[in-house]
Amino acid sequence: MLNNLLKKFSEGLSPQAKMIVAGLLLVVVVVGSVVAYKLWDYKENNPKFCVTCHLMDDAFDKWATSAHKDINCHECHHLSLIEQNKLLITLVLHNPKEVPQRHGKVIVPAKFCTKCHVDTHEHFPDAIKVSGSAFHKKHFEAAKLECTKCHGYKLHVFSPEPTFCVGCHPNNEQVHGMPELMCLNCHNDKSENLIPGRDACLLCHGDEAQRTAIMADFDNNKIMHINPTEEEVARASKMAKFPAEGAMQFECSKCHNPHGKIKLTIGSADCSPCHEGAGKKGQHKTHIDMGLTCKQCHKPHVWKVDKAMAKSAFCTQCHGVNDPAKFLK
Repeated sequence: MLNNLLKKFSEGLSPQAKMIVAGLLLVVVVVGSVVAYKLWDYKENNPKFCVTCHLMDDAFDKWATSAHKDINCHECHHLSLIEQNKLLITLVLHNPKEVPQRHGKVIVPAKFCTKCHVDTHEHFPDAIKVSGSAFHKKHFEAAKLECTKCHGYKLHVFSPEPTFCVGCHPNNEQVHGMPELMCLNCHNDKSENLIPGRDACLLCHGDEAQRTAIMADFDNNKIMHINPTEEEVARASKMAKFPAEGAMQFECSKCHNPHGKIKLTIGSADCSPCHEGAGKKGQHKTHIDMGLTCKQCHKPHVWKVDKAMAKSAFCTQCHGVNDPAKFLK
């Protein structure tokens, strides 16, 4: 029927008129195509399209200040035509006032994260690579956890937060008696099994020279870590000193349990597992029987008693200054 109408319409037109009509139709088609493409490009590639719906205001604001602020929404979010229509119907029929809760649903599957953070994306070649990270080997490769389990579990918050680990590790909520302490201050990629080593402790508890050396080692080896805050360092660095020549050069966890007993009494119960026979050597037994603790003679993290320490210690209240070596005879 349409063809017949067009045929009858064109029969009454001169060749020149037919050319004009054809030209107008071509213009309509071209302009319509350009407008349609512009609308499609705006919808697919311009993040501002998202805030045409008031529900996305909060999401847009958080995205605009996040680590992904230069990345187009659809680099991560991919909805099928059916899903898009479902959202449109929900908006029209129910007019929700806020974005529904996720309830554990994976909004961005890991396969989209790996395009930048495992492989090299042509548009984002400098994205941080996680393939060499012990964290990601344990959680992503071995345990098959989705990236959003740790990153982005809060709306457009991609950096780990202080207590995000306790969602899966609830027994370790009290760390150093500081529940706000970020787990990644201690657990970093320095160790393959993620158990903190001596460097992790000295990052807060060491002196400035020790912390500077550790940070340089972390940076040179691209070790994933979280820097402690100035307040944490100020508090921790006052607790103890770790001289380079100190006798205690092994892992701090030998004596301290960061998720349990941190502060030691430095009595026989704490020291005897490694110094079982010390109470029988020299004058130790006499002093232990008097109720003295190891810490009263041995300064933590130095431990070796020399003449200078003996002279300044409380020993001189009962003894003259003698060579400490004689104590062991």
